[in-house]
Amino acid sequence: MKLYEQVASTVKDRIDLGYYHEGDKLPSVRGLSQEHGVSISTVQEAYGLLMDDGVIESRPKSGYYVLKHQEIPELPATSSPVPEPLVVAQWQKLKHIIEEYHNQVSTKLSLALPDTETATLKPLIRLITELSRTETSRILNYESAVGSAELCHQIARLAVDSGCRLHPDEIIITIGCQEALSCSLRAVTEPGDIVVVDSPSFFGSVQAIKINGVKALEIPTHPETGISLEALEMAFEQWPIRAVLLTPTNNNPLGYSMPDKHKIRLLALLKRYDIPLIEDDIYGDLNYTLPRPRTIKSFDTEGRVILCSSFSKSVAPGLRIGWVAPGRYREHIMMVKYLSSLSTPPLTQMALAEFIAQGYYEKHLRKMRINYQRDRDAVIGWLKRDMPEGTRISYPQGGYLLWVELPNEIDTNELDRRARLESISIAPGTLFSASGKYKNFMRISCVNSANPAIEKAITTLGRLCKEMQAQIPLAEPV
Repeated sequence: MKLYEQVASTVKDRIDLGYYHEGDKLPSVRGLSQEHGVSISTVQEAYGLLMDDGVIESRPKSGYYVLKHQEIPELPATSSPVPEPLVVAQWQKLKHIIEEYHNQVSTKLSLALPDTETATLKPLIRLITELSRTETSRILNYESAVGSAELCHQIARLAVDSGCRLHPDEIIITIGCQEALSCSLRAVTEPGDIVVVDSPSFFGSVQAIKINGVKALEIPTHPETGISLEALEMAFEQWPIRAVLLTPTNNNPLGYSMPDKHKIRLLALLKRYDIPLIEDDIYGDLNYTLPRPRTIKSFDTEGRVILCSSFSKSVAPGLRIGWVAPGRYREHIMMVKYLSSLSTPPLTQMALAEFIAQGYYEKHLRKMRINYQRDRDAVIGWLKRDMPEGTRISYPQGGYLLWVELPNEIDTNELDRRARLESISIAPGTLFSASGKYKNFMRISCVNSANPAIEKAITTLGRLCKEMQAQIPLAEPV
């Protein structure tokens, strides 16, 4: 065990034994250095390790504190979607969400956007500026259709953290994860085919299914462990399914992370029925603790899993940098990518590759993991305080999205309409189902809970929910 690991272990033992409680301030770096007879840098590494493990947090100009953890809320029930393939609808409702990127709603709880104001992104901005001056010829021309070799190399290096051993040549850079998903669907399906999704499911995935002319078959999904493998096997027996599309780690919107034993069972099912999996890992790097969960791709020995991801949720959406590791479907996906967009703009690829290579991405993730976990706990606390009795809330282990189940009588489409009159937006639950289910659910973002407007918005939503309940006429006595 290294010296900084020994120091970290000692501090962790003291926390476990109750010498320090949640919210307590820990010894200063200098004080712990003198106590253990080690360098200040050793203590800083020890505290950094404990922050990565979600045990402590750093407060600017104040020191290190034992992290406060929210009690696990009552989780939403396992979903029970329509048990047949459906043509996807909901596009008109989704347009409202897309248009919000630039509208005047001040508190946009509806948008799954990372914190782009953080100081950890300043090196990326500097790199973009420098490269735009020094690499003019390259950034004004087409990049290779497969993408920047430097970026592919860095992505392959990062993939090791998820258990994957990818060669840079196995990776294709795309314009965001949405293009990666769409190209993958087009490569393994034909119009009229059936694709399995979890339920609820990210509306971007659902709309990618729609635009490719295939049908969605929603499978019951547990808020902690994910898609029901028993229901999935029954679906394989009943329907001519051509592909499965899942976000198994820090799922959007439900928040689950599939256990490894379920991933292995899922892969065995896919092999038995000879069905490909499109794995969306866009939130995988935002797991609150390390090591981050393994991808299903990491267990795949046949090239059956198509792994898609992006830096839109972990760094910034404006980069428009995604990627796909297509396995056995590389040639077909490469052709679809070429015909879809030819190539991905080079400037952001070059800057992102340097951002990762110089260690800035890891520093950025370290801070974001802490911030987003704190945001999750703060917003869950406000929801429990302000929402009507009977509200259930997801408890994700990464990312910054919450799936909230409200009492049955509250229609979140109406709640969204009323909230917009007070300059607040939510993502109604019906967006996350091909059949328009989940009318009493909503997805909200909990980024930047330090902004007082977030707590105020939650309080307003709670008031609106209670007003809606009060307006429902009481049932006549029998």
